[in-house]
Amino acid sequence: MLPLWLIAGYLALLIGLGILSSRFFKGDSADFFVVSRSVGPFLLLMSIFGTTMTGFAMVGSTGKAYTSGIGVYGLMASWSGLIHSAVFFLVGIRLWAAGKRYGYVTQCEYFRERFESPALGYLLFPILVLLVIPYLLVGVISAGKFLQATTAGMFPEAFRLTLPNGNPHPLSGGVPPWLGSLVICLIVLSYVFFGGLRGAVWANTFQTLVFMSAGAVAFWLISTRLGGLREAAQAVAESEIGRPRLAREGLIGHGQFFSYFLVPLSVGMFPHLFQHWLTARSAKSFRLTVIAHPIFIAIVWVPCILIGLWATAHLGPNASPNAVLGRMVSSLVHSPVLTGIVAAGVLAAIMSSLDSQFMCLGTMFTNDVVLRLAGRDRFTDRQKILLARGFILLVVAVTYGLAVYLKDSAQVFDLGVWCFSGFASLFPLVFAAVYWRRVTKAGALASVASAAAVWLVLFRQDILAPAGQGGDGELLVFGLMPVAIIFAVSAVTLVVVSLLTRPPSPETVARFFPEKEARQRVSAEPVPAP
Repeated sequence: MLPLWLIAGYLALLIGLGILSSRFFKGDSADFFVVSRSVGPFLLLMSIFGTTMTGFAMVGSTGKAYTSGIGVYGLMASWSGLIHSAVFFLVGIRLWAAGKRYGYVTQCEYFRERFESPALGYLLFPILVLLVIPYLLVGVISAGKFLQATTAGMFPEAFRLTLPNGNPHPLSGGVPPWLGSLVICLIVLSYVFFGGLRGAVWANTFQTLVFMSAGAVAFWLISTRLGGLREAAQAVAESEIGRPRLAREGLIGHGQFFSYFLVPLSVGMFPHLFQHWLTARSAKSFRLTVIAHPIFIAIVWVPCILIGLWATAHLGPNASPNAVLGRMVSSLVHSPVLTGIVAAGVLAAIMSSLDSQFMCLGTMFTNDVVLRLAGRDRFTDRQKILLARGFILLVVAVTYGLAVYLKDSAQVFDLGVWCFSGFASLFPLVFAAVYWRRVTKAGALASVASAAAVWLVLFRQDILAPAGQGGDGELLVFGLMPVAIIFAVSAVTLVVVSLLTRPPSPETVARFFPEKEARQRVSAEPVPAP
């Protein structure tokens, strides 16, 4: 029971952190939504990294390595380390500058004015919300599954499970996923309610420090229990299901591997990450994030991938991918204190994304729907905050219900990939918005609509497709990940339609490209005669 008490203590600390952050609340909506744009380099790094490291990274990557092998690291982590920092530098800083200059707090506000199109904002809002919901499911399902595996055997009478042959289930006595997920949702909800985005930033910083430290401890303990790195790898090489997963090729095709590089572009369109960018105090605050983010990714992903590989020999076949990390911790980390610390670290990684996602949805609903339709002057700052909290409650309830329904059918990694693929397919829109003055309203609308349509078709086909069409049952199109097709359709549609339609007004171009306009005016001025 000691690990459970340590987890409970960690969760209580988060609630306390939320209460403490609320004491710094300035009382206005700008402070609640974007922390008055006052976050410095260290907090920005911790909050952004914590937000991007979800159950997808911790629980999902371990389970995916268990099923698909060592190539999973190259599949996501190596691409992410390079591409995330590039997106932060090339896109994030420019969006921060526009947000600070014009007071934006959501993506839809920016795109609505950049493309002179209220319709684009209304089109993007439901798409972004529907893409964030699977992202939330990744975290909620991961939390429930991990808690069940970690607490297995602690409540033998209350939560008894049996196998079809009548023997005790390996997870018997563990906190059931429906209860674990509910507790996590309520804890995250509490400190977001108390502290707004400041509460999320502070919690993310604390959680990032916790899960990186706990991850290092878990990796060392598990490798030690398995006899060391060499012995653990040797056991995998000698196991029937582990040996193929050490191969460089076979389980993941070339086209599948290289098309995965598009998936990390999703960070350019994450609404919760956009909101975190807007919290920066200055452009210099991004410098530490751009440099340190790839290093942090390696620190987190390498241990997770190796633990997933070692699980092939230790757990054998037929283990649930979502429960691999929890079972490895509970079966190999025999110290109750260390088990509790490691479990708290994994939950920290999961919860550090949930808070920002819940927060961004409340912000979007308030600013992009209610205030847009009813008028900004109709509500006080207090009423705006209450509206955001109300929508957050609704989203949490829907997400929790879906997580309970899908807990036994959704693999965290695959669900996350589809979510990221949707965001990545919208990346041409944001890249063109900050770099291409000729991109048009019609091009933007056509790009978003075409990406959404193709995503829905392929997502439906993947759900109904028989296992074995691709690596580990993943849908492949001409040997490529679906994101490659969706991204290409989105980009081509954006360019072609923009070139065939009327360009944006000179006023809009001058507003969003002031530096270029200034340079053109200087170059157009006549040179005085000598």
